[in-house]
Amino acid sequence: MSSHQHINARQISSETFKNEEPPAKRRQLSSCDDGESQHLRRLPLRAAVVEEGQSPSTTDELTVQSGKSLTGEEITCNNNNNNNIEAVDFSVVSADGTDDRTSKDYYFDSYAHHAIHEEMLKDEVRTKTYEMAIMQNKYLFQDKIILDVGCGTGILSMFAAQAGAKHVYAVDCSSIADQARQIVELNGFSDKITVIKGKIEEIDLPVAEVDVIVSEWMGYFLLYESMLDSIIFARDKWLVKENGIVFPDKAVMYVCAAEDGDVKRDRVDFWSNVYGFDMSPIRNIALKEPVVDVIDGKSIVTDATPILHLDILTCKKEDVEFEASFELKALRNDYVHGLVAYFECAFTQVHKPIGFSTSPFCRYTHWKQTIFYLPESLVTCTGETIAGEIKCKPNKKNRRDLDISITLSVNGRHSKFTKQMNYRLR
Repeated sequence: MSSHQHINARQISSETFKNEEPPAKRRQLSSCDDGESQHLRRLPLRAAVVEEGQSPSTTDELTVQSGKSLTGEEITCNNNNNNNIEAVDFSVVSADGTDDRTSKDYYFDSYAHHAIHEEMLKDEVRTKTYEMAIMQNKYLFQDKIILDVGCGTGILSMFAAQAGAKHVYAVDCSSIADQARQIVELNGFSDKITVIKGKIEEIDLPVAEVDVIVSEWMGYFLLYESMLDSIIFARDKWLVKENGIVFPDKAVMYVCAAEDGDVKRDRVDFWSNVYGFDMSPIRNIALKEPVVDVIDGKSIVTDATPILHLDILTCKKEDVEFEASFELKALRNDYVHGLVAYFECAFTQVHKPIGFSTSPFCRYTHWKQTIFYLPESLVTCTGETIAGEIKCKPNKKNRRDLDISITLSVNGRHSKFTKQMNYRLR
């Protein structure tokens, strides 16, 4: 990969966010208030911004606000208007009323519902970043064999075919593969794309090796219901040993702390007094379930620090189980009601690295952020630190669920707190 030129980044002004219409959610996306954001570490990243009416090759430059840079390069932090996205119930019912399927059947069948693919396709940060990563680096795809793991509707496979791939093998375990096959034919790619329905671990490819693996494998909290195990399996079995490419190839997860009292009262403390009745046993359950939602960037009261680095070319299945210590520095005097996790992904095996962030300071993505509410509020003063340790591992009964343990220690002017909290993301 060629050396990268220094890139001057422009700051995001507060005006960028003010007029943005949020998705169909209960909270506004943040304005990037200069008075607060100046305290955050700014990343020297060049972000790929696609304005309406521009081609995918058009880029703009801006500054992402979060922890340390994932690659020191290009991260998408778009602040354009986004379409409204409704929450959908993906219940699966057999035609004859019977149901003898396993939890895995339910998981894969949920991805057959068109609404979940609509949500992902309408996530322009996600989809346009993949499009630019592929179309701006056609030399990596020209006359190459491509494997698309978890192809869904086939959008990434068609990008690869447009980029000049010799052939694309698109694999998906859910019945969306049937529609993907029709979509491929409808768009004239039947001679370039072969759709295979089945688990990547169980199928046979008609080739011994592939040059590039593309996949959108990330889940909430990066790892929840993610296909990382499947990507690693495909990489080890089919990816060429020399100069093999995985799109994307880098991911980093961050944690920070937030003031979010209104939502905590609505989601958690509500159970302490329900029409005059004490339902606190349910409050204890609610506390143990992280909330996946959009949080306002103005609610973030500390800096952010990385807790997990993944190199998809070299990582192992065991890396899904991780432990990390962290230290957060308070940026202002405020309450802390919970910790917030988000992630960044990057395509670095290209001439001009590109990526995106799910930071609260960046444009909405369907991954949102993951919020871990604390059993009691903390009070922090500017400059004080929150020390912590996080442990994450797949649940023993269902590997797609995550058991997460967080230990926090605060020795501040107003709060002295040492406690371990256990959560399950499911």
